[in-house]
Amino acid sequence: MNKFNALVATTLIAAAGTSSAQAADRRYPVAYVQKVEITEPSRRTAWEDKDFLDCDDVVLTEEDVRYALLHMRRVSWNAYAPDNTDTTGCKGSALVTFKNERILAMGIEPTGRISTGELDSKMNSTASPPGFYECDPCRERKMKLLKDALYRADERRLKKLETEGKIPPGEAERRLKALRTNR
Repeated sequence: MNKFNALVATTLIAAAGTSSAQAADRRYPVAYVQKVEITEPSRRTAWEDKDFLDCDDVVLTEEDVRYALLHMRRVSWNAYAPDNTDTTGCKGSALVTFKNERILAMGIEPTGRISTGELDSKMNSTASPPGFYECDPCRERKMKLLKDALYRADERRLKKLETEGKIPPGEAERRLKALRTNR
């Protein structure tokens, strides 16, 4: 009987590990996603700084949303608040419809910050409180795209300074090369 109990325990532990790998928040399993609709691929928030990053350079995709559902981890509002953390001022939005007709409205930043709200099938807000998440794997995944966008922002900023005569001709190109080697 002890061998049987050990086998059952091992099976349950393996099943728990497998099910937890399917979704970071068990309420939103990727296996039950019926449809992902990107409502805003890229939008600016009040925090955007175009000299740092132009939000048009970073676009949310369906693949990003599914990846976020797999890896996002819930955090408190204090950990999520823009006043307390780094933010790019860019956010993409999506609606995720699950097979049970639950709809999850998601706002995803390229830095891996995610805000959510639940809607019913008539697009009315439910009694569920808003959710705040961090997704470190999402941030790492978007970093290559984000670096390219940051290079373009640096180039725009430096070319503008050169055009305005605030830096000498040719200095923008030299600074761009230095920035690229330092990143």
